[in-house]
Amino acid sequence: MAKKKIMYECLACGYESPKWLGKCPSCGAWNQMEEKPADIVAAEGKDQINVQTSKQRQEGSALKLDEIEYTQEDRMSTDFQEFDRVLGGGVVEGSLVLIGGDPGIGKSTLLLQVAMQLAQKQKILYVTGEESFSQIKMRAERLELNNDNFYLLADTNLALIAREIQRLEPDMVVIDSIQTMSIPDHTGVAGSVSQVREATATLMRIAKSNRIAIFIVGHVTKEGNIAGPRMLEHMVDTVLYFEGEKHNRFRILRAVKNRFGSTNELGVFEMLDVGLKEVGNPSQLFLEERIPGATGSTVVAALEGTRTILAEVQSLMTPTVYGTAKRTASGIDYQRISLLLAVMEKHCGLLVQNQDAFFKITGGIKLDEPAIDLAIAMSIASSYWNKPTQVDDCYIGEIGLTGEIRRVSQIKERLKETAKLGFKRVFIPMNNYQDLKDVFDIEIVPVKTIQEAVRKVFPR
Repeated sequence: MAKKKIMYECLACGYESPKWLGKCPSCGAWNQMEEKPADIVAAEGKDQINVQTSKQRQEGSALKLDEIEYTQEDRMSTDFQEFDRVLGGGVVEGSLVLIGGDPGIGKSTLLLQVAMQLAQKQKILYVTGEESFSQIKMRAERLELNNDNFYLLADTNLALIAREIQRLEPDMVVIDSIQTMSIPDHTGVAGSVSQVREATATLMRIAKSNRIAIFIVGHVTKEGNIAGPRMLEHMVDTVLYFEGEKHNRFRILRAVKNRFGSTNELGVFEMLDVGLKEVGNPSQLFLEERIPGATGSTVVAALEGTRTILAEVQSLMTPTVYGTAKRTASGIDYQRISLLLAVMEKHCGLLVQNQDAFFKITGGIKLDEPAIDLAIAMSIASSYWNKPTQVDDCYIGEIGLTGEIRRVSQIKERLKETAKLGFKRVFIPMNNYQDLKDVFDIEIVPVKTIQEAVRKVFPR
């Protein structure tokens, strides 16, 4: 009798090896190799290929581009304008959307509210594998939600769930969460790489073939990434991250992948006792607690997708008591902080090597675009010299290593939002100013270098 072949599969990324390895060579995870019979692995791959090939034969031959009829995708609009904005204008029929976030951040609450809103005009199926009927009912009563078109199913067997979807024919399905779903005839336990991968593929086929929008909730790892194989994010149409601090009432819904809209789109929500409430003007909310005359505080008009958000940048420079200066940043990339501190020391004469530096973007949001450089640099100078900036000033611009202020994108949208919120003066790159032809109800100060900006903001 021939010896049965054994394969090992990494639970973190799905890498396969003929022998057990302590460290996965693909993702670097330790002690994640799971034993799996090789004949089953081969059978799974064969079945998947056969399904794809047979589907391609049914669809027919290739077409020229001008022979294809373009149809605008149908969207279902919710009462959450912030949610629709992140998705690109509404829920697309037949789309598969993955939403991830830290435990307790409000993923289930958000999807329950969205599902209840859509149930006013569509048939919705909410599948939970982590909570009971009574738990969902209790949350719905707390949120004061109820609708006759809302159906609830508490099960983890994907075969039974697919049968129920076929019976009800809903317009939208919510799966909470994908790590709890299992396929009985498939190897591995619920939450393993093989189960998550096959469950997502099954849901994708259901969504595409029946034109049903499916939302799946994904757990996240300690690093903040969605748990399971990385291919999970490649399989779905849209990937959303629900972010925020547990002790902060604001929540940020961010799109990092979207086949039907803009990526890096941002939606802001406020967590209240009665659920999540959308924030229509987050800029005003983020700036309402600014203290006039405070040092180290500046405002930047940053872009998040298609939206312009005014956020407060705070910095604190204080002499270090240790041999090495400490650097801490919240909401800003640490490497950007180190770069700007070096530029300010080289070109503006600030001796920051013996200063502890602390940075923060208020409101719990994260900014990573180049246009925030000038606001960070001005906050550094303000805190270092203990001189406040004017409360109605705004700063927009990217800073190069030689101290030049470089051009930024979509300057007109940034200026309109700045003027709308009552700011009197805005500092922008000189190259952007030369291209402006419109007249704005705000004083525009063009600057070419960081030295020029410092002289105009802190005249001596």
